[in-house]
Amino acid sequence: MDEKHIIRIAEETGIRVKSVEATAGLLEEGGTIPFIARYRKEATGSLDEVQVQTIRDMLNQLAELDKRRESILESIASQGKLTDELKAKIEEARVMSVLEDLYLPYKPKRRTRATIAKEKGLEPLAKLIFEQGDFALNEEAAKYIDEEKEVTDGEAALAGARDIIAEWISEDQNTRELLRKLYLEKGEFVCKVASGKDEDPEAAKYRDYFDWTEPAVSSPSHRVLAMRRGANEKMLSMRISVPEEYALNILEQLFVKSSNECGEQVRLAAGDSYKRLLSLSMETEMRLETKKKADEVAIKVFSDNLRQLLMAAPLGQMPVMALDPGFRTGCKLVCLDAQGKLLHNEAIYPHNGQAQEIAAGDTVIALCQKYGIKAIAVGNGTAGRETEEFLRKLKLNDVTIVMVNESGASVYSASEAARDEFADYDLTVRGSVSIGRRLMDPLAELVKIDPKSIGVGQYQHDVDQNMLKRSLDDTVESCVNSVGVEVNTASKQLLNYVSGLSTRLAGAIVTFREQNGPFSSRKSLLEVSGMGAKTYEQAAGFLRIRGALNPLDSSAVHPESYSVVTQMANDLNCNVQDLIADQSLRDKVDLSKYVSESVGMPTLTDIMSELSKPGRDPREKFEVFQFAEGVNDIKDLAEGMELPGIVTNVTAFGCFVDIGVHQDGLVHISEMADRYISDPNEVVKVQQQVKVRVTSIDIDRKRIALSMKTEKKAQQGGSKENKKQSRNGNKPVMAEKAGKNSGQKRGGRNETFGSSLNIQLK
Repeated sequence: MDEKHIIRIAEETGIRVKSVEATAGLLEEGGTIPFIARYRKEATGSLDEVQVQTIRDMLNQLAELDKRRESILESIASQGKLTDELKAKIEEARVMSVLEDLYLPYKPKRRTRATIAKEKGLEPLAKLIFEQGDFALNEEAAKYIDEEKEVTDGEAALAGARDIIAEWISEDQNTRELLRKLYLEKGEFVCKVASGKDEDPEAAKYRDYFDWTEPAVSSPSHRVLAMRRGANEKMLSMRISVPEEYALNILEQLFVKSSNECGEQVRLAAGDSYKRLLSLSMETEMRLETKKKADEVAIKVFSDNLRQLLMAAPLGQMPVMALDPGFRTGCKLVCLDAQGKLLHNEAIYPHNGQAQEIAAGDTVIALCQKYGIKAIAVGNGTAGRETEEFLRKLKLNDVTIVMVNESGASVYSASEAARDEFADYDLTVRGSVSIGRRLMDPLAELVKIDPKSIGVGQYQHDVDQNMLKRSLDDTVESCVNSVGVEVNTASKQLLNYVSGLSTRLAGAIVTFREQNGPFSSRKSLLEVSGMGAKTYEQAAGFLRIRGALNPLDSSAVHPESYSVVTQMANDLNCNVQDLIADQSLRDKVDLSKYVSESVGMPTLTDIMSELSKPGRDPREKFEVFQFAEGVNDIKDLAEGMELPGIVTNVTAFGCFVDIGVHQDGLVHISEMADRYISDPNEVVKVQQQVKVRVTSIDIDRKRIALSMKTEKKAQQGGSKENKKQSRNGNKPVMAEKAGKNSGQKRGGRNETFGSSLNIQLK
């Protein structure tokens, strides 16, 4: 463990050094984030999961930095050019960009104009010019004329010397640092339609960017990713540029030290260095930097949405019927018991004529009676609303009918997990089972599907896929462990996300219970092959065994703390079950009596909180939702309609809402509240039930605009802030952006650069 890394992380995060050090140690020992955050609060100072994740990620980044540092030191040393001063600078570098700047002059490179000039023997001339002394330049240049080396005259010698100087300038660390700052502060995205694509139908979705300029520093994630996607698809050309005069002012102030002939040569070399070398290099860096920031925002949006979806309220364990709707091909119907086991499947055809509809109705009624069905889940795809309407006509008493988002069900039905469980059934049966189980317990079912297939992301295929996977895995792991897992009914896919459990061990647990019957206690998990003491420590607190002899086995109290709870009960002359059941007994517990070297007040407080609600599901209570009757298609909509809806996706610019017409509508951020909001998550979350008003409908493009404002506020036009938000939140607005389209003038070549930007020349 590197002490410098610990101190740096503490400085940058504001977390105490002791807490960072303890967390780093626990991570190094193989501790998982949920385990550390939940059961090692004394060591970490009660850091939450986000703080532990931050420490982990920073440790990984610093390790990568160190790895690159060692590689660079080794490379320069092998060239015999590693001085003590250079080594010190490399060892002190705190970010990758500085490290790469220091390495650039020594980095093996392809043959350049500068290396060719050096081969012609022009480096001494370049050094003389760069020093900018007073001498007869043309006479000096003439000394380097050499027909064999293709230096035909003095001007050719000067041109070669300028090439060398241009490369020196481009490799200067201070120069790159200042230009990097310029690009960060003054860089602009300049987007145009690609040549010949003006009328291309595929380019139409990028029309907003056909002639578009905006500051890179303030460009929101979704616009950055949209422009990049358009450029990658060859529909747009995209550049990141700065006012050239600002960049040239930097270079001239740094390198032009005289007004003589040599100074003019250096000025020419500096201009060439910027246009040919530095501008391209800085633009590449800026593209990567803006992409990284856009990725981080988009991934956070995705992770937040995924968390909300996974933590959606479960219906609970009860017999369920599920239908995957269809018109011509019928509806695939399945019946599941309270544990989600498949009991029956068949196809019904409620949309193929009156006779078929009557027969389908009789079948549904009979199956509901036979299997004691308490709820019916209907997929929200094609024919979903029509199937829901058919079911409601049956007047099924005491049976709840719920539309279920079926995104990803087809992916699950074709997955290895589905094939393993339902090898003898076709894809349609598997999809229907997934829809039914998703109603019973969204978390347990959705963990079987690749999060990217669930449909709550924003530009998910454009972002860094490794970063996305790590974030989504963290989110799923966090959700699974915060809810806890019933070890005797959980799938191996769900168990795989439990703290400390590997895919192999999750499978071993399922196999063990199939061969030996249900686990009777947490301790019996140690009989599973591969379940060592360390893994048990990491996993046990998140596994639940309902009906176990020890009531703590169904709670979030960790087995390592059982003795403390037992001592509390003994001191009150009762048993653990009495302590759980009786609040008055718990009120008598003096926690300070049980503080020890291994158990502190944070853990004791958590224990008491858990005893008051052992194993309680932290998710909200399930609420039945119903779409508006008679509104099943986009053609049924009219402006001004007020409708119930379900939030399906939250983005940086608003949220999408399912109103039951097979096409989600958009509530722009400016239409989400009567007040100004900067983040849609302030108002909504995925799966939230909302009331919306239809503000516009575009049937041809299948676009629906919605509002969540009160009607009075909407008529008044909302606040000034929301008006501006409406202009800027989602669609590009040229007039408010700096650049050629706004008519804003840029400073001239003689403008003092330092006065216009917060950059100090060194």
